[in-house]
Amino acid sequence: MRIVFMGTPDFAVPSLMALLDHHQVVAVVTQPDRPKGRGRKVEASPVKRVAVERGVRVLQPERVRDGGFISTMRELAPEAVVVVAFGQKIPPEILELPRFGCINVHASLLPKYRGAAPIQWAMMNGERETGVTTMLMDEGWDTGDILLQKRVIIQDDMDAGKLHDILAVEGARLLLDTLSGLEAGTIAGIPQDESQATWAPRLDPEMARIQWDRPARDIRNLIRAMSPRPGAYTCLGDTRIKVFGAEVISDMRDIPGVAGIRSAGEPGRPISPGEVLVMDDRAGIVVATGGGFLALTEVQAEGSRRMSAQEFVRGYWKNKQK
Repeated sequence: MRIVFMGTPDFAVPSLMALLDHHQVVAVVTQPDRPKGRGRKVEASPVKRVAVERGVRVLQPERVRDGGFISTMRELAPEAVVVVAFGQKIPPEILELPRFGCINVHASLLPKYRGAAPIQWAMMNGERETGVTTMLMDEGWDTGDILLQKRVIIQDDMDAGKLHDILAVEGARLLLDTLSGLEAGTIAGIPQDESQATWAPRLDPEMARIQWDRPARDIRNLIRAMSPRPGAYTCLGDTRIKVFGAEVISDMRDIPGVAGIRSAGEPGRPISPGEVLVMDDRAGIVVATGGGFLALTEVQAEGSRRMSAQEFVRGYWKNKQK
C-alpha cells in the first residue's frame, strides 16, 4: 500500500519501521527540529532520524493545514495516511484525501483515555489493563471509528516507560493487521461509545509533585506514571529529589532492621503525612502517607544520578549532612 506516515516521538518509531518493511512509504511527515535538553541543542525527532537512515523523503511543516503542504500531500497521492503521535491536528483536506483514510494508532482502549497522555493517566488511575487502538480519524481528538484493538495487562512492576515500549510494539503489529484488513475489506470502523469516553490531557508539571496526604497506593501509581519522565518529585529538607520507584508498606515490621513504627519513634506520637520515618542505609527511606507507608526504592537528587534509596542514604545524604 502507498502510505504517507506522520509521527514524531519514540512511540511512533516501531510503527514506521513496520511500514517500511511491509509497505511503500512515500514520505514521512514529522515535527520541525526543535532545541532540546539543557544545552538547547537543535535535534531531529526520533521518527526523522529513522526516515533519514532509510532514505525516505522527510517533510517538516510548521502547520499541516497550510495550503502548500496540502498541495504536496495531493501530489504524493497516498492510499492511506498513518498518524502515530504526530503532534498536530489533521485538517479535513488531508482526512478526505486517501482511499483508505487516515489511520491513527492510539495508546489506549478507546474511547477511554482520549488525549495526549493516555499511558500516564491509565497508570495514575491504577488501571489493571490498557491497550492500543487503531481508528479512522475524523475532525475530533481521538473520536474516530475504531478499527482494531489489542488489550495489554499493566503488570505491577511496570512504570510508564516500560508500558510505553510494550504498547509501541503492539501498536505496530496492530497497524499491519489493520492495513491488511482494510485492503482485504474484512474490517470496518465501529463508532465509539461516547458515554464511555474519558480524557487524558497533557500533563501539567505540577502534577509530578508528590502530595503525601494521598494514600500510599495512589502515590506509588503517580511515581510509576511519571517514570522515567518527568519524574515524580519531593523534598528532603532543602534537597529536591525525584522518585522513580516505591513500594507500599502495610506493616513497618516488613522493613529489614526496623522493629516497628512505635519502637522507632516516640510512643503514641501522631504521625504526619510526608514524615520520614526511616532513613537508613539498610532499610532505605520510608515515608508516612495519608494512608499507609511508602518505601522509596530509587531516587535522584538534583545534579546527581539515579540510585537506590540505600545508596542515596549511604553516600549522598550522609555526605550532605557533614
